[in-house]
Amino acid sequence: MIIATQPYYKVERIVTADSIETVVHQRSLCLYANRIESAYREFPLAEIFDVSFRDLGQGHGVLYLHTKHGVYAYPVDSAVESFITEVKSLLA
Repeated sequence: MIIATQPYYKVERIVTADSIETVVHQRSLCLYANRIESAYREFPLAEIFDVSFRDLGQGHGVLYLHTKHGVYAYPVDSAVESFITEVKSLLA
């Protein structure tokens, strides 16, 4: 059962001989009782040390998952406070 979700986006730039196209993919981080799942990764809560956020202004920021395998960054354009609160309550 999903406890919380956090929308994030991935920007892809497609370069051809005569143009550059920008495609924005909308994705979600899903928090479960024992893990967080992104579009292509799964992070067991036992391997997550912390979650943090950096505000970049104009409604954009970066959500960081600090794991034993490194730090993973997820660009966001929506509020992250409730997602971070839920994650930290499970990590405590």
